[in-house]
Amino acid sequence: MEDSQKDNLMDKIVSLCKRRGFVFPGSEIYGGLANTWDFGPLGVELKNNLKRAWWEDMVYKRDDIVGLDSGILINPKVWQVSGHVSNFNDPLIDCKNCKTRFRADHLLEGKYGDISSKDGKPRCPLCGGELTESRKFNLMFKTYVGPVEDETNVVYLRPETAQGIFLNFKQILNSARKKTPFGIAQIGKSFRNEITPGNFIFRTLEFEQMEIEYFVKPGTDRHWYNYWITERLNWYLNLGIKKDNLRKRPHGKEELAHYAKACTDIEYNFPFSGWGELEGIANRTDYDLKNHMQQSGKDLNYFDETTRKEYIPYVIEPSGGADRTVLVALIDGYHEEKDEGGETRVVLKLHPRLAPVKVAILPLVKNKESLVKLARNIYDDIKHDFMADYDEVGSIGRRYRRQDEIGTPFCLTVDFDSLEDKTVTIRYRDSMKQERIKIEEITFRIRQALR
Repeated sequence: MEDSQKDNLMDKIVSLCKRRGFVFPGSEIYGGLANTWDFGPLGVELKNNLKRAWWEDMVYKRDDIVGLDSGILINPKVWQVSGHVSNFNDPLIDCKNCKTRFRADHLLEGKYGDISSKDGKPRCPLCGGELTESRKFNLMFKTYVGPVEDETNVVYLRPETAQGIFLNFKQILNSARKKTPFGIAQIGKSFRNEITPGNFIFRTLEFEQMEIEYFVKPGTDRHWYNYWITERLNWYLNLGIKKDNLRKRPHGKEELAHYAKACTDIEYNFPFSGWGELEGIANRTDYDLKNHMQQSGKDLNYFDETTRKEYIPYVIEPSGGADRTVLVALIDGYHEEKDEGGETRVVLKLHPRLAPVKVAILPLVKNKESLVKLARNIYDDIKHDFMADYDEVGSIGRRYRRQDEIGTPFCLTVDFDSLEDKTVTIRYRDSMKQERIKIEEITFRIRQALR
């Protein structure tokens, strides 16, 4: 795909998201706040469906993972012990002329173009001005607890959800009565004061993580590390993400986080930047539990009843972004093709589990009272089982196109025959195939299709 086509694709997706109520710019009536976004009526359904699918597959369908919802604000000592206060930094460079701030690694990688000059000094790629020396900038947001805003009352908005899991490791171990290998799953907001966020909802100041800390016996960590790489890649494939747009990329030693022995990213081929991280699977070793045990003085060992020995578990961490996965679903699902009338239709081919609206009920005409009443009755009945939409405005073709554009997998048309034989026409989004089904079978048929 050419660069202009990629840019055009993103323009279309951003426009669709605002027009149809998926994603809105944050604080727009006041001019906005850079890289903050609000999820509208359809966007929140899509995001909730994604999180629900993750939770069902990672927690409900497994016997070895339990859930947690830990606090966003935690004791600031946690971030010192975890290494985030000293290590969670971006290297920054400023232009002395235009005052633009850049990440040093992005400048060196050429993401802003050529920064060389005739005199051999790196120059601002925007104005050619002189650049400052690189300096470190901590990515954590600070706030204060209590009425006095001084350093003794500083707390941080969490930059990751993992530490809340480590803090509760022993309590969950005892209350849930789990044995290694076992995991703790959490979905929650994290906050990072990113200097160069952008590209729609790809990189934002606040975002939701879907994260597992999987505790294993030392020596088995390589096996479980490889297991989770495969498991998580397959999860995206099972949600219908195109295989050609996904890849596994192991980290080099120079890019590993301070806590990691190994890390592999599952990357997606984004139209605006090429390959970018969708999820990371890291081997965090015993770094976190060991440090918290040493600094807190609390016993965080695991007792193996078989060997009668204690050990600090190693941790494998699959950590994905809910917001980025929503973006991937939108990009991967966006299609333009011909509809039944030969006109170009925009269709979001979202996996049925993710689709914000599962089924739309459409009376053929709105000026026939008995027809509208039957359609309304079907809608009132079915909305207790699925997120449904009722639409009687415009031609049936136009209503189909509206539902295609928001990713609704099934449309039910109630026509004059429905009054006689108690059947409706079900239309399938992706194939546009239509068939008659009995009204009494609607819920069963849709539930089966959604599975």
